[in-house]
Amino acid sequence: MTFPLNDPTLESLLARLYSKSKKQNDEIKAYIARRAREGTFDKDYRFDEEMHRFFADKMVALDQEKAQFCYMLCRSLRATRVVEAGTSFGVSTLYLAAAVRDNQVEHGVVIGTEHEPEKAKSARANFREAGLSEFIELREGDLRQTLRDVGGPVDFMLIDIWEVALPALELVAPHLRPGAIVACDNTTAFANLYRDYFEFVHDPINRFRTITVPFKGGFELTVRD
Repeated sequence: MTFPLNDPTLESLLARLYSKSKKQNDEIKAYIARRAREGTFDKDYRFDEEMHRFFADKMVALDQEKAQFCYMLCRSLRATRVVEAGTSFGVSTLYLAAAVRDNQVEHGVVIGTEHEPEKAKSARANFREAGLSEFIELREGDLRQTLRDVGGPVDFMLIDIWEVALPALELVAPHLRPGAIVACDNTTAFANLYRDYFEFVHDPINRFRTITVPFKGGFELTVRD
């Protein structure tokens, strides 16, 4: 496993977090398979109370190559203001914050949002360990509330939570500067769950150009005109 971030402390932390995430993957697959056999999923795979309990301690980290890709995009954009919808334990947030730090821009920030209090607590601990807390503003609660004010023009947005992907983008879209990039994960694997999201980005009135990058599960890359 390689982390070309030139930051030994951060790379060591990420290696530990990805190792934990990998160990949880089989448990997650088994849980999903059981719910599918039982036919107890909501037709749109919305989280019910049982699913919220199950995933409360699960990493569900963005794949390493996708996270590295986001880091490179933010460096290329010289990103100052980044928004992340779906922080979880903060793995992808660390990549985004490292990019903002490495861009050496004034007042750079990654605005993250996480609904689960325990995940938010763990994420903040990870940010402190990596020495990146000063570049991250983690907002706790429903993103339909926490992302109402992002404080200025946004250069890059990462969406890694399908259930509220569209509301997240709708809230942030007015603040995306021309040329800003929105990355959204697993859009091929769960294409049927992203129908409304795709309708939004393909509607000419919203001024986007979009393409699916062929990472595992699909990774939608959308640029604001």
